[in-house]
Amino acid sequence: MSVKILADSACDLPLSFYQEYQVQLLPLKVLIDDTEYEDVVSIHPDSVYDAIRAGKVPKTSQVSPTTFENIFTEMAKQNQDGIYIAFSSELSGTYQTAVMILEQVKENYPDFQLTIVDTKCASLGHGLVVREAAKLAADQHSKEEILSTVQFLTQHMEHLFSVDDLDYLAKGGRLSKASAFFGGLLNIKPLLHMEDGRLAPLEKLRGKKKLLRRMVEMMKERGQSIGLQTIGISHAADEETANELKAMIDEELNPKEIIITSIGSAVGAHTGPGTIALFFLNEVEK
Repeated sequence: MSVKILADSACDLPLSFYQEYQVQLLPLKVLIDDTEYEDVVSIHPDSVYDAIRAGKVPKTSQVSPTTFENIFTEMAKQNQDGIYIAFSSELSGTYQTAVMILEQVKENYPDFQLTIVDTKCASLGHGLVVREAAKLAADQHSKEEILSTVQFLTQHMEHLFSVDDLDYLAKGGRLSKASAFFGGLLNIKPLLHMEDGRLAPLEKLRGKKKLLRRMVEMMKERGQSIGLQTIGISHAADEETANELKAMIDEELNPKEIIITSIGSAVGAHTGPGTIALFFLNEVEK
């Protein structure tokens, strides 16, 4: 029996991916106007961005304990080995809840073999890890081989991104060291990255063109063997900018592959529309 891969919806991969690779989807929840939706399953990101533009403040919540319990118990009954590749524990309580529920399930099924990995990654940075793990599992690689690759990727995944409005991140408590970074100057674009699983500001740039050029520059500075990599770009209702960034990277760095996805409802509720994000490795597995 092959290793089962589980992933929460914050990895911003489309539903078709979960279906194709038989990855178990664990949806985060999104609340708009007292109605709760399941990310990926019952809400489209555009609904979240429309709500934000209309002045509403969508709320999110982690994967429910009941969802974890039902899925883990079913796997345990079937004696199914698994790896749950989780959203950064610094951005959501989902990882901690999963660990807690796993301990409870193990009281009844002590031989249950599920490994939970805190990726310290977000959006498609998280998604690239899930994608690679799913491919290895589909090719019948061992659990140890898959975990080794997952650990390597999580340790070396770079996140570079910009949001149209830092207020969304600040309100949700998702942004560290932000106080000195505010300033609503016209057309100023903040560039952010991840530090040990948390979002942190890097630079301010004036205008989209300078921002995209700087993202490519930083990819050159931080990345390694880009030509061998699958690069990720995710966006919040801004496919045009995502394609512009892709064209710049293709021209200057010629990576093996670039995939573009929409930022999902759960992550998008905190970043807001207009977000653009770039993901790559600062080291390539030998």
